[in-house]
Amino acid sequence: MSLGNEVEPFRAAVHEAVDHLVDHWRALADERLPVEPLRAPGATAAALPAEPPEQGEPLDRILQDTWDTVVPGLVHWQHPAFLAYYPTSNSPASVLAELVTAGLGVQGMMWATGPAATELEQVVTDWLAQALGLPGHFLHTSGNGGGVIQDSASSAVLVAVVAALHRASHGRWRGHGTEGRYRLYRTDEANSCVAKAARVAGLGESAAVPTLPGTARMDPEALRGRIAADRRDGAVPAIVVATVGTTNTCAVDPLAEIGRICREEGVWLHVDAAYAGSAALCPEHRWLNDGVEAADSYAVNAHKWMRTGTPCNVMWTADRRSLTEAMSVSPAYLRNDATDAGHVVDYRDWQIPLGRPMRALKLWYVMRAHGLTGLRDAIRHDVRMAALLAELVAGEAGFHLVAHQLGLVVFRLDTDLRTREVAESLAGDPAVALTASAVDGRQVLRAALGSPLLTEATVHRVWHTIRGHARSGGPAPAAAGAR
Repeated sequence: MSLGNEVEPFRAAVHEAVDHLVDHWRALADERLPVEPLRAPGATAAALPAEPPEQGEPLDRILQDTWDTVVPGLVHWQHPAFLAYYPTSNSPASVLAELVTAGLGVQGMMWATGPAATELEQVVTDWLAQALGLPGHFLHTSGNGGGVIQDSASSAVLVAVVAALHRASHGRWRGHGTEGRYRLYRTDEANSCVAKAARVAGLGESAAVPTLPGTARMDPEALRGRIAADRRDGAVPAIVVATVGTTNTCAVDPLAEIGRICREEGVWLHVDAAYAGSAALCPEHRWLNDGVEAADSYAVNAHKWMRTGTPCNVMWTADRRSLTEAMSVSPAYLRNDATDAGHVVDYRDWQIPLGRPMRALKLWYVMRAHGLTGLRDAIRHDVRMAALLAELVAGEAGFHLVAHQLGLVVFRLDTDLRTREVAESLAGDPAVALTASAVDGRQVLRAALGSPLLTEATVHRVWHTIRGHARSGGPAPAAAGAR
């Protein structure tokens, strides 16, 4: 079938897909769909043919099969009662941009392969840096720094580790590897992607820096002592990864104190602000980034709290040269006049893969469709909803509020056994999704509020459900007026 013959069926299928999506969003908003599927493992695979189709099929049939076979087996991350992990938000503007991006099919690995794609990304990352109140040296217009859209915080951490190794080794790392000499510093509260990045980069496992008692925040003096001990042992301190918004409790490492130590010691500081960094769009939460001026790199997941679909991690560096020198590989087939002249950015040197789609269009659409005012309103709404849930938890006998910061509420019951029982009971309830974890050795439940469809009614229904599981060991009866 030629492209010309495919265009009209495509047009019809897109209209139909939009109808499906709008109906789906409305069903989520009305809570007519479960958060999690009611299927046993293997049910979706069993519903699919065991062999690939020999002949092509119409798009409308494939689309219908999507809703009949695939969608019922999904966890609905946009559901208002999805409170597990941290949010992965979305919006019509983001979905539209994904469609246009896919349709244009640009490969933006270099300026020469997508000039407008590259320059749009430079402008949009500068916009967002300004909106978050980040230091001017993170802007492309500074000449030394700049932003790049990665696929995830995991990739951002790995790229930062590579850049730090390059700088700490004065370039020797490129030819000789890590040689077992270099050290990464983090706490046990840092996201698991940090330990993975250290492993992938050849640093192996590293002992975690202790946290300040009762805070889950990195202890700066313990960091200073660990760096000094490593230097005495002949190791080279390369990078500290600080966290703004840890997974367990949304704790914020003391960036100012950590930054001073990194400057004194000549150690790269990467700030992983994957979740909480978005809140800095609101002036009242700008304190989250106090001390960030000492950071060499900083990353936030726009796909967590900026109504932008995954993947969209935005990473900035103040030292683009260390990053690009560490990552650059230039065979003849990638050479071109614009690159050789040094007048352009080639994002292939800012990331792990060579190829990349036009990543900036999605964030550009979202920032224009919502404006900073709309994004701030969305964050403030979620923070209010979390405050409501925290108030309900704190006022209920037998429940204990462990942590409440921004959109995260962490709580437990009187005993670890009761907390574990309620967590297991909730895991079998498709009407709500929370995450079980541990804080200071105690079992807890995490509720991260961030769905674009979240309302006060949802918060009260979720709380009614949690209380019901705590009281009876099973799903609560429907509350009056609850759907």
